[in-house]
Amino acid sequence: MSARYSLTVCLLTLVGLMTGCSDKNEPKTQNDAKAYSEAAEQKKPVLTTLATGADIAGTNGLHFSPDGRLYVASVLGSDLTIIDPGTGEVLKKLSSAEGVAGPDDVAFSSDGSFFWTSILTGEVAGINAAGERIVAAQLGAGVNPIAFSDDDRLFVAQCFYGDKLFEVDPKGISEPRLISDQLGPGCGLNGMDWGPDDRLYGPRWFRGEIVSFNVDDNSMRLEASGFDVPAAVKFNSKGELHVLDTARGAVIKVDADKKTVVATLSQGLDNFAFDANDQIYVSSFADGFVKRVEDNGSLTTLLPGGMAHPGGITLHGGNLVVADLHAIRTFNLAGEEIGVQRNIFGSGEMGSTINISSDGQNLILTSWTDTSVRVWDPKAQKVVEKFDDLVGAVAALRYNGKVVIAEHGKNRVFAPGDGTVFAADLSAPTGLVIHGEDLFVSDYTDGVVLRIARNGIPLVEPETVVTGLSAPEGFVVDDKGYVVVESDIGQITRIGHDGVRTLLGKISPGSIAASEAQPPSMVFNGITQTSAGVYFLAVEKSRTLLKLAM
Repeated sequence: MSARYSLTVCLLTLVGLMTGCSDKNEPKTQNDAKAYSEAAEQKKPVLTTLATGADIAGTNGLHFSPDGRLYVASVLGSDLTIIDPGTGEVLKKLSSAEGVAGPDDVAFSSDGSFFWTSILTGEVAGINAAGERIVAAQLGAGVNPIAFSDDDRLFVAQCFYGDKLFEVDPKGISEPRLISDQLGPGCGLNGMDWGPDDRLYGPRWFRGEIVSFNVDDNSMRLEASGFDVPAAVKFNSKGELHVLDTARGAVIKVDADKKTVVATLSQGLDNFAFDANDQIYVSSFADGFVKRVEDNGSLTTLLPGGMAHPGGITLHGGNLVVADLHAIRTFNLAGEEIGVQRNIFGSGEMGSTINISSDGQNLILTSWTDTSVRVWDPKAQKVVEKFDDLVGAVAALRYNGKVVIAEHGKNRVFAPGDGTVFAADLSAPTGLVIHGEDLFVSDYTDGVVLRIARNGIPLVEPETVVTGLSAPEGFVVDDKGYVVVESDIGQITRIGHDGVRTLLGKISPGSIAASEAQPPSMVFNGITQTSAGVYFLAVEKSRTLLKLAM
């Protein structure tokens, strides 16, 4: 597989993430200006928000600062959010301006310095007590958990894209020291903590085990087993070991051979932390929330959850279904969430879903993070067909009986079942749409929509039907023309078959794009249309579900 697309999000625990935006909203030509002017005289379309998602684009590692503030890392949000743990008030965000990019986890030393891991870029960086940014190490994709010892030694491990454990010099002077490269497969350690016995503890995600290390002689010891998917370990002030089991959605206290459930939340939890009073705070990569566990076991929401990474959207069974990376969420047409199916990263059958379509009976799930396309039976909750080892798959649908895939990493649209190539040598094939018996694709880089098949048969040469677009992602085709999401300028545009362009609405511009290691669309901005001509959109950056009525 190409290294360009071997990186994923863990998310996407999976997937440096930079937010881009543009102010390119003015018509570019006199003809465009005339078209927009004429459109303004017509009845304006109505764009309404049906549902809002999480406050943060997925919550990952979290840690308390010496002054009692809670730092929350977000890979796809590409920032550290600092909150008041009592009220949930967001006090500050640290992002690209401070050199923060795609942080998966965060840890503090005794002098107030803090460091984070960038899972997509492999960078271990931090801000020291003097306010200076320091690059401690560059370890390659997969750097995930991070922890300080009591004497301020720094330890970092890989998960999902590596299985190594390192000691890292916080000053970035000495080379990283390898402690173990035998922790896999698939993951070394996830959320780690320094134990009261001067050993480093961490979970083995795929083995259901908790292990510890003597970091001086590099020896490993099994501490506990029998977990479903342990995601993090932490000790309270009494030295009691707690484990976050993401598959069970629970925080579990471990005492010798006894396991006691302290709190039950939902599947898709990422990490947790104790405050000075031993209250527990939990993050969720699937739902993007941060919650506090009260003494009686009840839960207080500090950061609301919901859609964390909304991407593709489709109509299925009269409802709207949104691909939300670590979940599939179903809404009725009024925007009420009526169902959610969560995926446990790296172990769930459903996989991490960036885009989605319906073939009437099943859902077709696309994930460049999992390098796969899955045909998913939502009633039976199982995969009935699967295509693996794809390179940057960003869209898929069923056309003329075949599953057809836009594979950005190979610049093509093809049917893996029989190898039919519908279009090759494209710059950035992104969205796929069927209208009648024809098949269309958007090209993110070239700014065009192409017809690539007519009446079920691939065209010898793609037919360009729309030009001059700015980063087109999702689109629909109907008898009046094309409605396109131009993602980097935050614009929904109709292009009639006569070429007249009409601005239909504005959305949050830009993409939370990580680096050149991912497709440029990153998390897909999707749009779908009912038979009555009403449009629905899932918007990545604002984490919203929108309705566009004409």
